[in-house]
Amino acid sequence: MHSLRLFSSRLEPAALFLGVVFFTFSMTPSLLPRAWYLQGVASGISIATGYGVGCAVVWLVHRCGIRPRWSDATKRYGGWGLAVFTAIVVPLFLILGSWWQQIVRQLVEVDVEGPGRILYLAVLLVAVVVAVLLLLAARGLRWCARRLAVLCTRFVPIPAAKAIGIAVVTILTLFVVNGAVNNVLIATIASSSKLADEGSHPGVEQPDAMEKSGSPDSYEDWNSLGMEGRRFVASGPTAEQIESFTGADALTPIRAYVGAAEADSIDEAADRVVAELERTGAFDRAVVAVATTTGRGWVNEAVAGSFEYMNGGDTAIASMQYSFLPSPIAFLADRDSPREAGRALFDKVYDAILERPEGTRPELVAFGESLGAYGGQDAFGGARDMVARTDGALWVGNPNFTKQWAETTADRDAGSREILPVISDGRYVRFAGRPSDLDIGTPWAEPRVVYWQHASDPITWWSPDLLLHQPDWLREPRGVDVDPGVRWFPFVTFWQTTFDMVFSTDVPPGYGHNYGEDAVDLWAEILQPEGWTSQDTERLREIIAG
Repeated sequence: MHSLRLFSSRLEPAALFLGVVFFTFSMTPSLLPRAWYLQGVASGISIATGYGVGCAVVWLVHRCGIRPRWSDATKRYGGWGLAVFTAIVVPLFLILGSWWQQIVRQLVEVDVEGPGRILYLAVLLVAVVVAVLLLLAARGLRWCARRLAVLCTRFVPIPAAKAIGIAVVTILTLFVVNGAVNNVLIATIASSSKLADEGSHPGVEQPDAMEKSGSPDSYEDWNSLGMEGRRFVASGPTAEQIESFTGADALTPIRAYVGAAEADSIDEAADRVVAELERTGAFDRAVVAVATTTGRGWVNEAVAGSFEYMNGGDTAIASMQYSFLPSPIAFLADRDSPREAGRALFDKVYDAILERPEGTRPELVAFGESLGAYGGQDAFGGARDMVARTDGALWVGNPNFTKQWAETTADRDAGSREILPVISDGRYVRFAGRPSDLDIGTPWAEPRVVYWQHASDPITWWSPDLLLHQPDWLREPRGVDVDPGVRWFPFVTFWQTTFDMVFSTDVPPGYGHNYGEDAVDLWAEILQPEGWTSQDTERLREIIAG
């Protein structure tokens, strides 16, 4: 009890006020529904951040020589005022927060009943615990810096000693965190992920068709493809299923895939994909697609399958695994491998096509989702290069740090929104959250490039810039799947969006980072298949949706 009183007596009242204000900000809606425990963590970090900002302001005021001498009565009244303010706004925003979360659930068609408002009492408990732990950690680091400064005063003046203490503690903290996370944690995850990659998803069996990598005719061993690679080559429509849909003769789609287990480098893996394409006769097909995968080698089946159905199976998809890391870890720790893989695979397939005589070359398209979109676009110098070297592209759920996406978005026509940019009147490149967004009332030339992004996808909108910078998408009218009440708050919005990413795929297709049967409509606009009708689109959507 004595320790608790001592701890609370050292709290800065003005900073506490700002911590409570940041708590209220954290309860406001963001892009997706949050589990109550994630809300608690986000609120706890926000409280600690607000308190830290408040302490920084107080320190700056004191450094300017302003030190008000409050009477004991004023301090007492101020304390009671802070207590009353907290007692009013905290319960109020817990109730409002549960209500706002209900609205967000309705917008994205998730669990309309929600977890129940009673759990929002636990939000406060988790938030307080997280905030206190962060504050204790900060005080611990400050104590270390002061002790080190005291030791240094034996050798250097006091100002230099303080600077040395802060610098050394900061460097050691960064070194420990970086070493623990990058060198130990990431290495451990990579090792366990490599072991898990040897398993298979339930129901996945080795294909017999020679058109599939990993089959008995393939150069690639079935067990070398990795968990996601095995699922990819074992999935997809058969010739019979395509014929049932089109009513015409169809081919078995080619799926060429190489895992990371046996390739010594990304370049070698790309060469082996091309060898698989040659083996299967892929360059004699009508359309070849280069698909850059996510971290562990995943390809969106809705995007791949709808592409194959639409072209009567006269297709080949080239893809490969470049990492054993799960996508969330690769998202944070390995941004080089996707780019290297995207460049290597596209360039080698592109060169192989150019070696064929003109008039016998297949069309070439590219697609990728998330890290696949990020890495796949690195094969191009920009939108113009993409238009020049492909017959169409579909980039899905682009991370905010995707260079080509960011540059294209920044160059949008005046008056268009960041969530749905218009590029050069939509001549070649268009953005869509829903298929209807592609119709902007201007001519659309070929080849066509589509960026598919949901307004509620935190993967697309998350950026460190959210800490201190209000993005355009939070200045402009919100998307149809985002609560109009979403606002930007410094620091807080960054943490809200960060925790939105945790369950960004646990929503129905069409929301968050879950991209499904809308791929049919988008491919139809990109490829413009001969004789294709809106009825065909609806029938195929039903098949892809399952």
